[in-house]
Amino acid sequence: MEKWQCTVCGYIYDPEEGDPSQGIAPGTPFEELPDDWVCPDCGVAKDMFEKM
Repeated sequence: MEKWQCTVCGYIYDPEEGDPSQGIAPGTPFEELPDDWVCPDCGVAKDMFEKM
C-alpha cells in the first residue's frame, strides 16, 4: 500500500498504521478514508495530500 504525504505540514499517512486518533484501522488504504478525514497534525483535507 502506498503512503501519502500532507503538502502543508509533511505528515505521512501510512496505510499499514492507519490513524488511530481518528478511528482509522490499520490496513485502510488512503483511497478508502472517509471524505471528511483530515490531517491529524494540521487539519487540512485529503485533497492536500500527494502520493509518495
